[in-house]
Amino acid sequence: MNDREVAEYLLANPEFFAEHAEMLATIRLANPHGKAAVSLQERQMDMLRDKNKHLERRLAELVRYGHENDSIASKFNRWTERVIAERDPYALPRVIAHGLREVFDVPQAALRVWDVAEQYAHADFTRQVGEEVRIFANSLATPYCGANSGFEAAQWLAPSVAAVPDDSTGDAAAPDTIESIALLALRDPEGNEDATAFGLLVMGSPDARRFHDGMATDFLTHIGALASAALSRLLPR
Repeated sequence: MNDREVAEYLLANPEFFAEHAEMLATIRLANPHGKAAVSLQERQMDMLRDKNKHLERRLAELVRYGHENDSIASKFNRWTERVIAERDPYALPRVIAHGLREVFDVPQAALRVWDVAEQYAHADFTRQVGEEVRIFANSLATPYCGANSGFEAAQWLAPSVAAVPDDSTGDAAAPDTIESIALLALRDPEGNEDATAFGLLVMGSPDARRFHDGMATDFLTHIGALASAALSRLLPR
């Protein structure tokens, strides 16, 4: 009888050790920690302790995620209150971007909108919108998070600290390098999921790990949806 047959027999006859309980005390197993052989019961206890440690680590991880989500949800509510309270359509893009920087500690944030109503057509928030930006925004079904690969929209971001004049040229020194970026398409909430984008919200950071392609985007999606709903008042009706 080989090992497989023994294992199959014991699985098919779970009452075997109940009928031969004296054998449990005589079975000796190799200790995984390199010590002398241990009994079956001791080995089972070791396995249970290892399993409990794994469950404890997993529980601690879930608790940590829960606290992080609670913190983000609280920030999202504070940011939402600011956006809803703003009644001036011209000030709304600034309030949205400034709130992301202040409430969520995002180093840099900006947005642009296009195809707006005539009275907003020459506002600052409609500048520097090329055709590539529009095409890219329309292609975004979900938020983009990852490395800044020379996105045109990254040029909208102001430096997180004041630019310092360069002594040799008198020009402003280069702003902080934007290593990671998040891009959210803005779409009319009254349209369908394939509605044409009317804007793009961009967040950037000098920390390459701040926005990465493996991060959860649930809250970013909510931010994009609320920003879209608020900014839709700029569209022609």
